[in-house]
Amino acid sequence: MSAHNKVAIITGAGSGVGRAVALAFLKDGYRTVLAGRRVDALEETITLSGVPAAQALAVSTDVTDQASVQNLFAKTKQAFGRVDVLFNNAGVNAPGGIMLEDLTLAQWQAVVDTNLTGPFLCTQEAFKLMKAQEPMGGRIINNGSISAHAPRPNSVAYTATKHAITGLTKTAALDGRKYDIAVGQVDIGNALTEMARKMTTGVPQADGTNKIEAVMDVDNVATTVLHMASLPPEANVLFVTVMATKAPFVGRG
Repeated sequence: MSAHNKVAIITGAGSGVGRAVALAFLKDGYRTVLAGRRVDALEETITLSGVPAAQALAVSTDVTDQASVQNLFAKTKQAFGRVDVLFNNAGVNAPGGIMLEDLTLAQWQAVVDTNLTGPFLCTQEAFKLMKAQEPMGGRIINNGSISAHAPRPNSVAYTATKHAITGLTKTAALDGRKYDIAVGQVDIGNALTEMARKMTTGVPQADGTNKIEAVMDVDNVATTVLHMASLPPEANVLFVTVMATKAPFVGRG
């Protein structure tokens, strides 16, 4: 365990990538605030880490709701006094297999609210806290996707929001400079979570076929995010792609 005394907030920490990253941060010594809709899942993550209870805080959070996000940051400040790292991870997808022309406005809006508005609201609150604390500054890491570079069939809402996250990352990285806030993005390809398990049985390809895709252990993502967070203030990983080596991302498909 590291000797630092840093504080991290991780959204969507009750499962998948968020849980893996939360476990990595807790085991590295971060005082960690786990945010998500289900407190029982967040507390399960804390239990799995085996760290002392005082090192972790579970906060029921709906990232689409501004008051809920403000409550998350207020409780973080109250418990730990500051925040050094925010991992904007919470995300959803529209139901699979729906063609662009059949996606309802409500389905579109649900993805936009969680995947784009949520990270914006969290980033905004992080800026407010990070620029006011002593020492000033911190680091924000956004969970993008290889969908931030290339779409899958029938994924208009998810892909559009992940492209937008790239814009949020670049703009926040620029606007954060005067406050010593570094902002970066991790683009993940085929990490084996419950959401991605379907890749092991076959998913739609650009040529209209269904194929099984290579996957990787989600701990590879956790290690990458932890490395990004560990850099000194003078350095920033603006973008990094961590993906299954044999995933059909690079090349024609």
